[in-house]
Amino acid sequence: MRLPPTRITATNGPWPLHDAAASRQAEQAALAAAAPGALMEAAGLALARLTLALAPHAERVCVWAGPGNNGGDGLVAARHLLASGRAVQVVLVAEAAGGRAEQAARRPADALAAQSRAAAAGVLMAAWPIGSTAAADLHIDALLGLGASRAPHGAMAQAIQSMNAAAAAGRAGAPVLAVDLPSGLHPDTGALLGEQAARASATLALLTLKPGLHTAQGRDHAGEVWLDGLSVPAGAPTAWLAGPALPALRPHSRHKGSHGDVVVVGGAPGMTGAAWLAARAALGAGAGRVYCSPLDAEASLLDPLQPALMGRRAWWTLAPPVLAGATVVCGCGGGADIAATLPALLTQVPRLVLDADALNAIAADASLLARVRQRAARGLATVLTPHPLEAARLLQTTAAVVQSNRLAAAQALAAHCQAAVALKGSGTIIAAPDALPRINSTGNAALATAGTGDVLAGWTAGLWAQAPQAAAADIAAQAVWQHGRAADTDPGAARGAPLTASALVEALARRQFD
Repeated sequence: MRLPPTRITATNGPWPLHDAAASRQAEQAALAAAAPGALMEAAGLALARLTLALAPHAERVCVWAGPGNNGGDGLVAARHLLASGRAVQVVLVAEAAGGRAEQAARRPADALAAQSRAAAAGVLMAAWPIGSTAAADLHIDALLGLGASRAPHGAMAQAIQSMNAAAAAGRAGAPVLAVDLPSGLHPDTGALLGEQAARASATLALLTLKPGLHTAQGRDHAGEVWLDGLSVPAGAPTAWLAGPALPALRPHSRHKGSHGDVVVVGGAPGMTGAAWLAARAALGAGAGRVYCSPLDAEASLLDPLQPALMGRRAWWTLAPPVLAGATVVCGCGGGADIAATLPALLTQVPRLVLDADALNAIAADASLLARVRQRAARGLATVLTPHPLEAARLLQTTAAVVQSNRLAAAQALAAHCQAAVALKGSGTIIAAPDALPRINSTGNAALATAGTGDVLAGWTAGLWAQAPQAAAADIAAQAVWQHGRAADTDPGAARGAPLTASALVEALARRQFD
């Protein structure tokens, strides 16, 4: 017996991801091995079952069916839902121009057969545009699937807009269940193909999980993601959806010297708080000793809220053996002054987390970039933690280009700098040279407050100091997952409240993400 769909969560991964090309390859292999229409029947039945499971009390269902196989899946589901006693209305939407005969000639044979069987079963169908749709308790988005590569236009764009409006109407609104992908969402990048895109409450991914469901606009438009592989081998993944990586319990015999030293270099005048936040995070992550070296010569060397932290002046000027014994965070609140610290740090520090102004300094100075690239050849490890604009500066492009394909941008930056990269944002991308990228599965908009990026940099260094032999990308993935999970499990964030950086440090230190 085939297993039911699985809900994809932040805690039950990691999950393999397959881009459009890999997903089509898996689909073609499955179609070649199955009887005509069998794969569509299986997909439609899975869709109907999930509909009933997610909305058992929904009596009226509206299926928005496009002209391709995605629409065929919806038509099969409509037939099963009608048989279960639901009132079902199908809205048939043709994107292509031409008369009905011409449109039918272009439709896949399985989709045509699904429509004939639905009609024979008594499913009520109407071709778009129609005067109005009947009130529905649930909408199924089966308009566009994996094959969509351009912005919906004409009748298709109008239908998507009407479906979103119909779902939102009423006091509570009606859920939308998308088939494979929300219509109008790019399967690989999570970018919107145009102005109109379905906003689903849940998405049933079929055969494979697509990367676009988990990054950029994908997380907002896909809603709760479910997967039904339809018992079909998916082949080699093109990326991974990261899962939990929780810290191991410490042996009783260990002491603070066993957990490594972290040094935070940053905090120019007016921005010392960024450096101290990163230092607090490193201490909370479990580093044995944490030092903060502010660039502001007048700044206090004591954090009264965390007296366990130790201040040091100009730490980067110390002897090379001292620099070679620490994990360092560089850049948090560093301003233009951070550039002067980078030559020594890039040359001597074995584990270096570069954030914020350190990234801007490297983007502006080719000699510093060359030093970053040389670190890997010298056996020194580096993690970059840019937001999209910082990544764009390093790649000499724009933030819009970075956001249009976050996976490709993160991979390009990792290759460009020969370093591990955590490209921050919705669905943070973790990339490393010659490795499959990972998409983080945690985090929410509560993290969109000042200083949470500094906390991530410090937390990354704190974890790394305790596991100095770990791969940089693995440490980055672990830190990003825990950072986001702390926000996901915060009671205030669950109510829509922002999470301040100081509260985030406390939540992380309490291991609220466990």
